[in-house]
Amino acid sequence: MKIYLAGAIEAAPDDGKAWRAEITQFLDTEFSIDVFDPSQHEQDFLTQEEKDNFRQWKSVDTKRFRPVIKKIIDRDLAQLLGKCDAVICLWDEHVIQGGGTHGELTLAYEHKMPVYLVLGMPLEKVSSWIVGCTTEIFSNFEEMKQFLCEKGFNNNIE
Repeated sequence: MKIYLAGAIEAAPDDGKAWRAEITQFLDTEFSIDVFDPSQHEQDFLTQEEKDNFRQWKSVDTKRFRPVIKKIIDRDLAQLLGKCDAVICLWDEHVIQGGGTHGELTLAYEHKMPVYLVLGMPLEKVSSWIVGCTTEIFSNFEEMKQFLCEKGFNNNIE
């Protein structure tokens, strides 16, 4: 089993790394479940020039930026759809500024993957579309962890 960790990266103050590291540790310790953490692998396969410059290319050279971000999108979606069984997503004010998480949850829904959404904002502010893509919604990570432990989260996730 493998879980995709969706949420803000580009607009998040820490590139979305802290919550992903915490949930990765929890899933490994409690269930021996692997994750795909896009914040940890965003630049693994880029050239040094791409790593050093692609974020600034977005503003100054979209012709150079576009192929790099497409490589990242292609890799993330290949992981989501080809190697993962479910999605855990933090939906907060930072995710609103991006587009990737919206697309990932829509694709997960289309492919009938469970989506566990953790709120980082009031539910009323979350898009109805996103709510419709979810399997379960939690007020915080502790609530989600309790649910997963009580459910006996394993290879039969639903």
